[in-house]
Amino acid sequence: MHVYHSHIDVHPPVTGEVPFRFEWHQDGGRQNREIESDPRPRMSIKAAWWLSDVSERGRGNFQLVPGSHTANRIEGPPRRDEPWPDPEGAIQVTANPGDVVIFDRRIWHARSINRSTITRKAAFFGYTYRWVHSRDRVPTDGEGFSPVQRQFLDLLEDVDGDHAWGHFPERLPLYEMLREASLLDPTVDPLRP
Repeated sequence: MHVYHSHIDVHPPVTGEVPFRFEWHQDGGRQNREIESDPRPRMSIKAAWWLSDVSERGRGNFQLVPGSHTANRIEGPPRRDEPWPDPEGAIQVTANPGDVVIFDRRIWHARSINRSTITRKAAFFGYTYRWVHSRDRVPTDGEGFSPVQRQFLDLLEDVDGDHAWGHFPERLPLYEMLREASLLDPTVDPLRP
């Protein structure tokens, strides 16, 4: 697996009324429209590193519906701005700064309104299969990164596509690092072109 998407969320306290918007969703974007299965496959997971204290409800907490990863749809309003109750069984996840919450991208989730006095901050990292293209572009030429870091950031110049993850293992920094450390499983042959 590799990190294919990341973002930092910063949500200051909200005072007063805010227009209603139904925000419950699954991550994945186009995957949810184009993969024809029920339930959809687990294409990725996300890890949320909490940088602020959301140990109490109402602080912009991550909300989810337990077990909803098996449902391609949930009940919702005809328009996103039409008031609608949270899905049945929805919970707010509480966490301390430094805690990590790992979740399946298919879980139906949303963020609660931050009615506290603190700014809610979290860093999210999406992990997916090596063959799924990254959603993020790294705004760097990779100077100062190790060869393995350059591979993870999709900054290798002499390989592309599948070749970046195994058809020519001797050209891949991660493979070489694992081989030199005797961490490769000898019963698994590398991919061949």
